[in-house]
Amino acid sequence: MMIIDAWAQHPTLRHIQDPIFESLWRWTRSAPPSQPVPVAATLAAMDAAAVDVSLISAWVAPRNVMISNDEVAEFVAASNGRLVGVGSVDISRPMQALREVRRCINELGFKAIRVLPWLWEVPPTDRRFYPVYTACADLGVPFCTQIGHTGPLMPSEVGRPIYLDQVALDFPELRIVGGHIGYPWTEEAIAVATKHENVFIDTSAYSVTRYPPALVDFLKAHGRHKVLFGTNYPMMTPAKALQGLDTLALDDEVKAAFLGGNAQRVFGLTPAA
Repeated sequence: MMIIDAWAQHPTLRHIQDPIFESLWRWTRSAPPSQPVPVAATLAAMDAAAVDVSLISAWVAPRNVMISNDEVAEFVAASNGRLVGVGSVDISRPMQALREVRRCINELGFKAIRVLPWLWEVPPTDRRFYPVYTACADLGVPFCTQIGHTGPLMPSEVGRPIYLDQVALDFPELRIVGGHIGYPWTEEAIAVATKHENVFIDTSAYSVTRYPPALVDFLKAHGRHKVLFGTNYPMMTPAKALQGLDTLALDDEVKAAFLGGNAQRVFGLTPAA
C-alpha cells in the first residue's frame, strides 16, 4: 500500500529558523536545528513510517524566500525519486509569478504550486492569486494552500475554507488542495470539497488522533476520494502523523485511497514516483 505525504518540507536553515515559527517550536517542545538538514534525514523520517513519496514545497513570503524553487529542485534530485517538488511564487509580481509557475512545472518538473494566504495576509480570493490559478489550470497542475487557523501567530481569517468556494467557481478545472484540514472550520472545508469536484483536503499538521469526527466520517463515506494524508514535516514526523491509524477502522479501499491513491491521482504521480 503506497503512502504519499501530500504536504512536507525539506527545510533550509532560513526556513526552519525563521522567527515566525517560534510558536510551533514551543508547541513541539523542541528547538529548530542549528545545522543544515541533509536530505538523508528526511528520507530516514519517511522510512520510519514506510512513507514512499513526499511532496516537498518551496516557501516564498513577502520579501523573504525561505526555501527557493531551485533549492527544492536540488533536494528532489538528491532523493532518488522519493521527493517530489511543489513550487511557490511571489504573488505581488503577477507576471513574474506566472512565468515562475511555468518554469517550476515545465523546467523543474514540479507537480503543484503552493501559496499560503496567511503569509501574504490576504484571502485566496485576492486578485493577486488569480494569475497563479490561471497558470496552474492551464498547465493542469494542482494549486495547494492552507486552510484553517495558523500555528504561527498570524491572522487566521484568511484561511477560512469558504474562500475556496469562489475560487472553485471561477476555476472549475483547477484542482485545489486545502491543507491542515481547515480546523476550526472543518465542516466548512467538507462542504466546499463536497460541492466542488476538484477541491480536496489534506490532513497535514494533525496526527490521526486529532482528526475531528466530522472529517473521519467524511473520509469513510462520500469523501473517500477527497482526503489526502499529509504531515507538515519537519514540524510533525510521518511516524507521529500516522500514530493511531488503526483506531480509525478504515476498510482497505478507503485506507489505500487516503494514504496514497488520492494523492497519486490528484498530483498525477506515476506508481514508480
